[in-house]
Amino acid sequence: MKSIREPGQLLIVDDNRVNRILLARGLEQQGHIIETAENGVQALEKLRAKPFDLVLLDIEMPEMNGYQVLETCLKDSELRDIPIIMTSSLDELNSVVKCIELGAEDYLNKPINPILLQARVNASLEKKHLRDEQRKLFHTFATKEVANELMKSGFSLGGKFVEATVMFADIRSFTSITESHNPSEIIELLNGYFALMFEAIVRHGGTVNQMVGDGLMAVFGVPLPNENHCEEAVYAAIEMVHLLKGFNKQQFDLDKIQIRIGIGIASGRMIAGYTGTQYRATYTCIGDTVNLAARLEDHTKQAGNAILVDRNTRDQLNESFVVEALGPMLFKGKLQPIQIFSVK
Repeated sequence: MKSIREPGQLLIVDDNRVNRILLARGLEQQGHIIETAENGVQALEKLRAKPFDLVLLDIEMPEMNGYQVLETCLKDSELRDIPIIMTSSLDELNSVVKCIELGAEDYLNKPINPILLQARVNASLEKKHLRDEQRKLFHTFATKEVANELMKSGFSLGGKFVEATVMFADIRSFTSITESHNPSEIIELLNGYFALMFEAIVRHGGTVNQMVGDGLMAVFGVPLPNENHCEEAVYAAIEMVHLLKGFNKQQFDLDKIQIRIGIGIASGRMIAGYTGTQYRATYTCIGDTVNLAARLEDHTKQAGNAILVDRNTRDQLNESFVVEALGPMLFKGKLQPIQIFSVK
């Protein structure tokens, strides 16, 4: 049997010392790193103290049996992705069925056949490796909050109504900038710019869920609820403008491109969820509030202000914010003028 590419960090849980020693010795000879626990309570302590790739868990143990440990692990978001192979001298179909129904990766009868053990361990570790790669991809192409939600509840298309705040941000005259500078400069510029914008947004509880060219869309209050989503969005916008000033100062000192941005923020009811297909989807928010935020961001060009917000957002801001009323504005797609405000 060909071994897996890398050794695994394995935990053997068995109240029988002889069983622990023999299992550990055999798996160590295959290159795996082994730790042992003599009961379920000790096993959970070790699982919560450090990461493991696989658990070999005996069913019949005092204090806390294998079924109880398995159920506890599957209810814990930090432990449930660790594959668990149940081991037992009980050669009963009911026991096997119960373990599988509870969520065990596999089941082995004692005395354990060494060749079968190696095959089951390698197969389980390979599945763990694939799940870890999936987790990395989620965290690469989705925000932390969305990735955690996907790993926790799985993926399903659909949405729900929420009260939240949406932000759109865009670099001014970006087309002209791209036409007058080489590609490497543009990519370097965007990487630096987005790093700073993400820092401000995430620090205030926002989720960046769309990036198109030089523009981004962020939501506050979803997928993680936040009662202060209006204020946090505006705090983030103010910090973004502040960080951009420092960025432009550095760009000036290096004789590189300097940029200006416009930010539009709107708050209210919208639909949040996953749109697309099972093959390609994104977490986003849609609705009139989202459209208004996009219109406000675009209007910053004419208004000459970096940050514009709607009435709903303005009404939720405390007195520490410096806000100026700019009067009503009739936006495309609206039947009535919208009161807009600038934030300094």
